[in-house]
Formats: sequence, structure tokens, C-alpha cells
Amino acid sequence: MTVSCKLQLTLAIIKPHIIKNPVATSQIRELLISSNFKIIKFLRKTISLKEAEIFYSEHKYKFFYNRLVSFMTSGPSDIMILAKENAVKDWRELMGPTKVFKAQFEAPKSIRGQFGLSDTRNASHGSDSEDSAKREIKIFFPNFDIDYWYAQYEPVFRSNNISFDTKNFLHIPCR
Repeated sequence: MTVSCKLQLTLAIIKPHIIKNPVATSQIRELLISSNFKIIKFLRKTISLKEAEIFYSEHKYKFFYNRLVSFMTSGPSDIMILAKENAVKDWRELMGPTKVFKAQFEAPKSIRGQFGLSDTRNASHGSDSEDSAKREIKIFFPNFDIDYWYAQYEPVFRSNNISFDTKNFLHIPCR
């Protein structure tokens, strides 16, 4: 008998330069599904200046802050809540190192190794911890109740009693 552990949530963002490339977007989506991530919430939107400033507030006084905020508000991004055992670690591993040059040499098959252009245009974002995931999810999905999801939906997703809605790129519970 296999005992499965509780699913973990993380936030994933596919950045604007990737969304402009439908082939790259499709390949990243295929990687997500083949890596057994469950897509809990999906949103394609242009991140507002206010959201970007809140999201990147820890970098406010760093030299790259204005460039990063400008880029992240330059066009649509795919923003997702992902679920999986060890979702934070597994998503970060799938993305590869933050620095694209390093990703290209150390993890060439990673998302950043394949699709990253620079440290700002590194293709994707992923929460670096469960606490960060909770904070970041609230920025883009303010009505998503994490505690309610764990109480009502986590067991359903963990048991794979779900189907995949290809049109909306979202896993949904079976009824």
C-alpha cells in the first residue's frame, strides 16, 4: 500500500517574453503536466504596477528593481497555483538556476536553461518556500482560501479524483 503525503502549494509565473512565444509556452505547459503538477488556479493577465511593486518589494532598493518591475508589467504572464508533494522544491528544480548563464550550463534542459534570455527575462518564477508561496498566492489570488482548499480539496487532488480541463489549463475535482 502506498501512502501519499499532503500536497504542497506553490506559485508559478511564466514571464511575458515566454507568453509571446506560443511554442515555448506549450512546451512549458507540457513539462508541468508531465512532471505531475496539479494546476489548481490559472490566470493569464498583465501584472499591474501595484501588484509588481508589492510582489518585488524585497528588491525595492536593488539595482535591478525598476528593470524587473517594468518587464513584469510589459505584457501578459501565466500565473498559477501548483500542487504536488514537494511542489516548491520540484518547481524550482524544473525551472533551474535563477541566473540564466548558470542554468544553461548546469541545467540545460531546465525551463530557464532552455527559454531564459537574461537574469530578468529568465522565463519563470517560483516561490522559494511555503511561507513565500502563501504570501505570493495572496497577491494574485486574493480570494483563494488556502486553509479551505486544504480542508476541502487537497484530499481530492491527492487521490487524483480529478480531471484536466485542457481549454482552461486547469485540474478540476470530479463530482
